[in-house]
This record gives sequence, C-alpha cells and structure tokens, in this order.
Amino acid sequence: MANTKSSLKRAGIAERNRLRNKAYKSAVKTLMKKYLNAVEVYSANPTPELNQQVQERLAEAYSKIDKAVKRGVLHPNNGARKKSRLAHKLKALTQTAQ
Repeated sequence: MANTKSSLKRAGIAERNRLRNKAYKSAVKTLMKKYLNAVEVYSANPTPELNQQVQERLAEAYSKIDKAVKRGVLHPNNGARKKSRLAHKLKALTQTAQ
C-alpha cells in the first residue's frame, strides 16, 4: 500500500489510466472480431452488399486503432501491425476472387 500522499495519488491515476486503456483495448478487439466475421461471411458469398459491410467494419476498426495509438494506449508499431493483419485478410480474398 502507498505510504505518502503523492504515491496514493499516483496509484489512483495509474488505476484510472489502466481502466481507460482496458476499455480502448477491448473496443479494438471487438471491432477486429466483427471485421473478421464480416470477412468470413463475405468469403462464403461475395456480394457487393457484403463487400460494403466489410469495408465499413474495416474503417471502424482502423479508426479505433488509430485513436488508441494517438492516446498512447497502443504502441504505434502495435497499431500498424494490427491494421496490416486486417488488410491482409481482405487482400487474400480479393486476390483469390480475381
């Protein structure tokens, strides 16, 4: 347990930041899962409507990842790696379809 007033304050701030970071990381994971599910559905039955949905999910995931990086929740390389993996899933589909 913290002994001084300043260390008590730092512990409180660290806890607040941990909860904020946890919310961002959870949101990023959720959006990534939604995107991957949309890609699976699209791969089973490629239609323009499903392609549009995949693109929307990708934009949402990219946006949340970028915001997490901007706020320091994710390291920039971690955010870039996540975005790259998402793009790679869709690129593999579009190359096999052509």
